[in-house]
Amino acid sequence: MFNWEETDLFYWLREYVYSDLLKSKNQMSRWDCYSPKFRHRIELKCRRKHYDTLLLERKKYDALIFETGKHLDTPIYINSTPEGIYSFNLHEIKPIWVEKKLRATTEFNNYEVITKEVAFLKIEDADHLKL
Repeated sequence: MFNWEETDLFYWLREYVYSDLLKSKNQMSRWDCYSPKFRHRIELKCRRKHYDTLLLERKKYDALIFETGKHLDTPIYINSTPEGIYSFNLHEIKPIWVEKKLRATTEFNNYEVITKEVAFLKIEDADHLKL
């Protein structure tokens, strides 16, 4: 069981999955890292609890699809939970979008609630990278 931050996940991926993994040059980018060898543009998320479905925001999805389309890359969404690491190839899934009231951000102690368009991705549809 582990409880990682995105930096931990990045370094684990670079050691065990993508030896060429590079961080995004722009800290505010809609994607976190890139593998030139595999042409994977990757968004990372770390969850403190395990869920059978993992939330993906529509804005992040759309931005990642747009960016990968410009560069002919593959959009990848990787989540860690205390029970494992799950990788989704966003070209291989069809998200079902719903509106949900959520905190504007989980960072910076911001408790403002807003409506977001999100999808819940089933972990059974992911590649399980680590137990």
